[in-house]
Amino acid sequence: MATQLQVGDLEDLRPDDEDPVRRTAGWVRAVLRAGLLELPGWVSGMAGQRLGALQTLGRADLDLARLAEGHVDAVTVLAELAGPEPGDGLWALWAANPPVDRVRAEPDRPGSDHWLLSGTKPWCSGAGCADRALLTAEAPDGYRLFAVDLRGPGVRVLPGSWPAPAMRGSDSRSVELTGQPATSVGAPGAYLDRAGFWPGAVGVAAVWLGGAQAVAARVAVANGRRPLDPHGLAHAGAVDAALSAAEAVLARAGDEIDADPDDRSRRAHLVAARARAVVEQTVGEVVDRVGRALGAGPLAQDARHGQRVADLGLYVRQSHAERDLEQLGRLALGDGGRSW
Repeated sequence: MATQLQVGDLEDLRPDDEDPVRRTAGWVRAVLRAGLLELPGWVSGMAGQRLGALQTLGRADLDLARLAEGHVDAVTVLAELAGPEPGDGLWALWAANPPVDRVRAEPDRPGSDHWLLSGTKPWCSGAGCADRALLTAEAPDGYRLFAVDLRGPGVRVLPGSWPAPAMRGSDSRSVELTGQPATSVGAPGAYLDRAGFWPGAVGVAAVWLGGAQAVAARVAVANGRRPLDPHGLAHAGAVDAALSAAEAVLARAGDEIDADPDDRSRRAHLVAARARAVVEQTVGEVVDRVGRALGAGPLAQDARHGQRVADLGLYVRQSHAERDLEQLGRLALGDGGRSW
């Protein structure tokens, strides 16, 4: 990207469609055609620019950001693991790995490089609108990543598998695979072992922060209509402090990624865990304080604000809460507490 992505660039391409799934699908394709998803890779020395673009996508719309982030992540993974050329069209990345009903991969014949996938993959954003996907599956030789043409006869999107109203436009349904041909991308374990895995986790946090900024912006709108009382101003000050702190942590994460793009120091996991924890805490504080400052009115009467709050609450639960904090504690102490 030659210039910094702006929310206005994205809003100009937003379709006028009341159906959230059709609107998001049309929107992300318009953004893709406009070249706005051509983001620098994690090893380009421009991680900060990529994080800024993902933050802007989150601020514009979280459904849009979910599909856009999946696409750019998939394209980056293909480059990192010497996979097939992405070509035209929209990619998705589906890496959820539940303890039951995992997708299994088998060679179509002994010694073959061609694979067949069977099983059900949950949490598949863009299930009905993406053209191709990278997805993880259990193979006889380990955990692998595969490229799949979603127009194949062995792919079925399961209706009714996302009844929640939050993040409805991301079309995140379960996908059933039945003997679907696929191409392996990288060696067993390569998806998790690559240097770009943890920077990608920071990218998700950037989207969360953009969503929090959009929620916070409603306070400025309210203040423009009628000046906030002292309590409202106190909440606004706390929101500003929280957002500023999270932005500083993300900026530092981008600098650390650029300083060690191949993760020779083995600190990328710590950097990502810290950034995600700080942004998750910021999201919670922003949503709470904006609600306390403005009351129920915007949630009930401003459809877009209410949807943002609902979407953000669901999106940030990609975090694993105390499990992630426990892991961060181990990483920080294992690092000798040098950053303290």
